[in-house]
Amino acid sequence: MSETILESDGLYHVYESKAEDGNVVALRGLHINMKAGEAIAVVGPSGSGKSTLMKCLGGLMKPSAGSVSLAGKNMTRLKGQELVELRQKTVSFIFQEGNLLPDLNARDNVAQPLRHQGVSSKKALAQADAMLERLGMAHRTRALPAMLSGGEQQRVAIARALITRPRLILADEPTGALDPVTSREVLALFKNLHENDGVSFLIVTHSKEVASFANRSLELRDGRFVAEHGDSIDVEDLSKDRELIIDETGTVTLPPDLLVRLGGAGRYTVGNVASGYLSLQGDSVEAMGKMELAQVCPACKYDYLDSDAQECPSCGSSRPMVEVQA
Repeated sequence: MSETILESDGLYHVYESKAEDGNVVALRGLHINMKAGEAIAVVGPSGSGKSTLMKCLGGLMKPSAGSVSLAGKNMTRLKGQELVELRQKTVSFIFQEGNLLPDLNARDNVAQPLRHQGVSSKKALAQADAMLERLGMAHRTRALPAMLSGGEQQRVAIARALITRPRLILADEPTGALDPVTSREVLALFKNLHENDGVSFLIVTHSKEVASFANRSLELRDGRFVAEHGDSIDVEDLSKDRELIIDETGTVTLPPDLLVRLGGAGRYTVGNVASGYLSLQGDSVEAMGKMELAQVCPACKYDYLDSDAQECPSCGSSRPMVEVQA
């Protein structure tokens, strides 16, 4: 079994406020167990706690309660340089706006994390050039961020995130500021890194298309996980015993974390009754459908046939992705 790269246990975060409504509880006892090489998407509407979760998981913000372990080390107990070194060796961040340093050109932005690790400037720049070339940005190495398009800025930000060869990438709405075509190019890059380089991804997003790249997705609402979707869910793979409450009418009450593992409310089939054990068959677990390019342009009804075109040859509209249930 793969080792655990990221784990949270009973994660809470409270934003203190003197406003009339009082404090805001952003995270409510979240548990995550992420294996090395896995890709997880956290999906949910604005204000659900996605960005707060990512900051707590990456050690950028200390949770109000609970613990976060990165590569087997409890980050919530580390301070100062120990925490910095663990992050530098293990994790990189990608934000929606890129967050590039405005006074440094592309290659200097990418080389900066290596310089912080003590790598010589000459060696850091050489590695930055190689990484930018890999991402199709060799012709823009001398450009300042203000001279780059949104897609180019994000590619530079990704190059900067990859330059330290992280085992885990935490991405906060990484395609939120990109057009649909550039967004798919970035996702294709993520998929390549995940499948061929074994890089783990945790992506927070409100986009189903982005979430479909992941092995599984966790749905976050009001600071709680309310459902889990994906191919890897096994309803019988429970790490420890759980207590079920059955009242006199036969209604079964499940613990919230077990309900998340099952995929939320729905209809389930009970099997293995004769054995004395109840086995819930996962027929009703809602799997996220596969996302594919639309076959017909919604604007002018142009039929793409077998074409992989990203824009409609007839009217110029961006070609959308549609969900196809397996």
